[in-house]
Amino acid sequence: MEIVIICLGTFFTAILTFFSGFGLGTILTPVFALFFPIDIAIALTGVVHFSNNLFKIALIGKSTDKTVLLRFGLPAFLASFAGAWLLLRISVLSTLFQYELWGRSFEITPVKLIIALSLIVFSVLEISPSFQKVQFGKDKLVWGGMLSGFFGGLSGIQGAIRSAFLIKSGLSKEAYIATGVVIACIVDFTRLSVYASRFTSANLDESLALLISATFSAIAGAYLGKKLLKKVTLPSIQFIVAVMLVLISIALGLGLI
Repeated sequence: MEIVIICLGTFFTAILTFFSGFGLGTILTPVFALFFPIDIAIALTGVVHFSNNLFKIALIGKSTDKTVLLRFGLPAFLASFAGAWLLLRISVLSTLFQYELWGRSFEITPVKLIIALSLIVFSVLEISPSFQKVQFGKDKLVWGGMLSGFFGGLSGIQGAIRSAFLIKSGLSKEAYIATGVVIACIVDFTRLSVYASRFTSANLDESLALLISATFSAIAGAYLGKKLLKKVTLPSIQFIVAVMLVLISIALGLGLI
């Protein structure tokens, strides 16, 4: 049953990104978190996100701007190691607080709390008019790469920061999209190489069918969205998605999921 829920969630999430403005990884992580520990959920989301972006590279990768890719992508590549390493370290830290509610026991752990706070902050930033106006010049690309890579490695969330730094880099629309996708792939590949040890210890080979199905569901959703819909951000849908993400993040931080 969980494979059906995850595949449907992945499929509609991929389509929803065309309306909400949120990235696939931001919305999909909580879906996986319903069935897996949060660090594993981030890693699984990374696999789907990486595979989906490889598909996009095949479509638009030739428009990538190599200069921006080097200045932003290299720092992102290095910083993603640090973020992924930190995720693995905090995932084994002991429980901060344990409590009982409705006859059940719940735990607040460092990894759940940190990821929950990250999701809340970035969800709020995504719908904040003030943040949407924030743009950085080309001289800040290295710093942007470091921030995007680090948070990409830690939580899988990198799109909002990357967009804020790339939007003023003088790229055409095609080059902006293609360069962003390639950078996202670099960060995903890097962090997945660090997460690999957790895949082994969590026996995720048993969930291989689920992972493959979710990946193809995401690609199908992205393809359908691209074919049938014009990418537009509807404020009402964006707000609803943001509220849902914040509520799920609060539940995660409190150890309810």
